Amino acid sequence: MTGFRVRPAVQGDSAFLGEMVAEAANWRPGATRPRVEVISDPDHGRYIVGWMRPGDVGFIAEDSDGSPIGAAWSRVFPRGEGGWGYVGTGVPELVIGVRALWRAQGVGRTLLRQLCDTARAGGCLRISLSVEHGNYATTLYRSEGFTLTSTAGGRDTMVKRLR
Repeated sequence: MTGFRVRPAVQGDSAFLGEMVAEAANWRPGATRPRVEVISDPDHGRYIVGWMRPGDVGFIAEDSDGSPIGAAWSRVFPRGEGGWGYVGTGVPELVIGVRALWRAQGVGRTLLRQLCDTARAGGCLRISLSVEHGNYATTLYRSEGFTLTSTAGGRDTMVKRLR
């Protein structure tokens, strides 16, 4: 594997973010739910519909050729409209996806740290996420300071204090 670099996400990255939502949804080996099916599901689509609305923040990892290989981004949802990782008004909920070939090579950790640092610099006190039971990314989240706040429907909601 060659190196990678990280850049801020822009409005034109919405299609790639859709790919990364599907990548995150298909984390299990052999899972192949089509991207269009994943993002048309409101539970997944809420993370990308209208990308780059006020408050949206994200980062894209690219390989040495400039091809996108992963993304991490966050949204602040109003009460009643949050996703699986919603913990409260004003708390950004993050999503992260990395192409299978690039997993376990530091891409996800780098993206996660950049997103958390940016949220902290923006005045956020906490950031949250949801992870399905059995997902190996749980180890990454714990090692980066996320703690379990609730469990429901085969998913854990985790929060990291940023201050």
